Amino acid sequence: MAEEDNGGKLLWFVAGAAVGAAIAVLYAPAAGEEIRRKIAEKTDQGRQALADQGRDLYDRTREMYERGRKLADEAAEMFERGRKLVEGVAGTGQGQEPAPGQASSGNSQAS
Repeated sequence: MAEEDNGGKLLWFVAGAAVGAAIAVLYAPAAGEEIRRKIAEKTDQGRQALADQGRDLYDRTREMYERGRKLADEAAEMFERGRKLVEGVAGTGQGQEPAPGQASSGNSQAS
């Protein structure tokens, strides 16, 4: 969960840095064409950083989904094996204690 928070913080940091850089460029004493070029560069850098973060987030999410899916499949398989084991034991009568008044060997003899 800490990794998710760091990714969000980094994203906001990059976005803030891009806005700050754009404002700084606007107030810097330079020709209009140079300012527009710098704004375009910073915008492209910000866009690229956001795209990279988006891809990284997508890849991590996909990986976590796959691990979760695999874990769920393994748990379902273990559950099914356990169910079959319990049904097999119950079906053969193993592990069942005789009811009160019944002989354990299956032969009921009246005295």
